[in-house]
Amino acid sequence: MPNLTTTDPQPGVNVLWFLPTHGDGRYLGTTTGGREVNLPYLQQVAQAADNLGFYGVLLPTGRSCEDSWVIASALAPQTKQLRFLVAVRPGLASPTLAARMTATLDRISDGRLLINIVTGGDPVENAGDGIFLNHDERYEVTREFLVVYRALLAGETVNYHGKHISIEDGRLLFQPTQIPPLYFGGSSVAANDVAAEHVDKYLTWGEPPAAVAAKVQEVRALAAARGREVTFGIRLHMIVRETDAEAWAAADALISQLDDDTIAQAQKVFARLDSVGQARMSALHGGQRDKLEVSPNLWAGVGLVRGGAGTALVGSGETVAARMQEYIDLGIDSFILSGYPHLEEAYRVGELVLPRLKLNHGRRTERLNVNTGPFGETIANDYRPARAAAQS
Repeated sequence: MPNLTTTDPQPGVNVLWFLPTHGDGRYLGTTTGGREVNLPYLQQVAQAADNLGFYGVLLPTGRSCEDSWVIASALAPQTKQLRFLVAVRPGLASPTLAARMTATLDRISDGRLLINIVTGGDPVENAGDGIFLNHDERYEVTREFLVVYRALLAGETVNYHGKHISIEDGRLLFQPTQIPPLYFGGSSVAANDVAAEHVDKYLTWGEPPAAVAAKVQEVRALAAARGREVTFGIRLHMIVRETDAEAWAAADALISQLDDDTIAQAQKVFARLDSVGQARMSALHGGQRDKLEVSPNLWAGVGLVRGGAGTALVGSGETVAARMQEYIDLGIDSFILSGYPHLEEAYRVGELVLPRLKLNHGRRTERLNVNTGPFGETIANDYRPARAAAQS
């Protein structure tokens, strides 16, 4: 974080992008406009995010996704500064194995690993992974896991005997380049307690500002009671265009192929989850197409068929940056963004939004070479327009 000064008192923010390892396309809820997501495509998205100056990328987790650790390992050598926010799933692997994987990936990426602690909220998926615990029991596992995992990454030898996890003489022989910061999302009482006790950055999905403010206040108070400080991030989709009208038209187009049956089936799946966060997302729209702008420029259309993060900021670059500033003013210092398709939308966000934000991470600032004919953007051999092209 930069040093604070009297002339520029507000620190900057970190903005991450998203790797769509579960699929991508031009429309939601249909194969029309669908796009094969393979390693070459993910490499394009990662390198675009790297070149555009995003802080890092989030890799999702679950049985509908390619494995986040394998993908991050494949893409780290193909990028330069980009960080990889990779999921650790307590209960799927021992904390000692997870710590070794963490240390290895952090070393081979030269300290570019971030860790997302994901407890998991789908009982059906959990059963498929051999986890038969209720909601609060899974957070008990998460808490015990983090006690051991954090100690190992700190270089300690661990002997621990808890309700769910027992470790004797646990240790790392090869330490990470850095101790990767722990990101974590949840909306339940159990989740907030874990966040306050163990994590570095608490994440919320894109709820209206008032709801986000309440979450920030609650988790901050819980952490302070334990003598800790927690920072805050938000997960949002983006639909950004040159004008507000164009952006709203793009939002309408994104769900233009959806039929009511597809929405109903998706909502049925979400209803089986015991995730408080998912319930809050679903409640924003109630499965209804006519109630999608849940706060100024905050659109819940994505959540009609997508689980997890279901809201998007919609508008021009200027409008979206202003809405992001509202969250910044509440204490949000990290944004994890995505958009459909993820390659094209990365460029739109990178060119229309990032220049309007104060960022902690570097972006290309040198003057760009533009209008360099004779067959590029010149209008007559080596004659160039008088007006300079906008820099991205």
